[in-house]
Amino acid sequence: MLFIEYPKCTTCQKAKKWLDTNGIEYTDRHIKEANPTYEELKVWHAISKLPLHKFFNTSGQLYRSMQLKDKLASMSEEEQLHLLATDGMLVKRPIIVKDDMILIGFKPDIWEKLK
Repeated sequence: MLFIEYPKCTTCQKAKKWLDTNGIEYTDRHIKEANPTYEELKVWHAISKLPLHKFFNTSGQLYRSMQLKDKLASMSEEEQLHLLATDGMLVKRPIIVKDDMILIGFKPDIWEKLK
């Protein structure tokens, strides 16, 4: 299982603690140092069946400074995926990638599936 995080993110810290407390093994990946690629994002989006906007870190400074709230609606999915792949700070985190399951953000009740 892959755990993608930004270590300074408090939500990611809570998620990591939850994984450790529940004895769930994972491979850690720093989202800023190893940004998800276009190919990874495309696969994860398909597996997740979530709207693509759910992959954006809408509370992030970069998202706000780029005024993406107003721009995403006019962008194609391909353009959005390529944009996400440019900077890990645009991507919502944490992300869990496990087999055919993608979890975005930390919601303990949903993460129970990992046990």
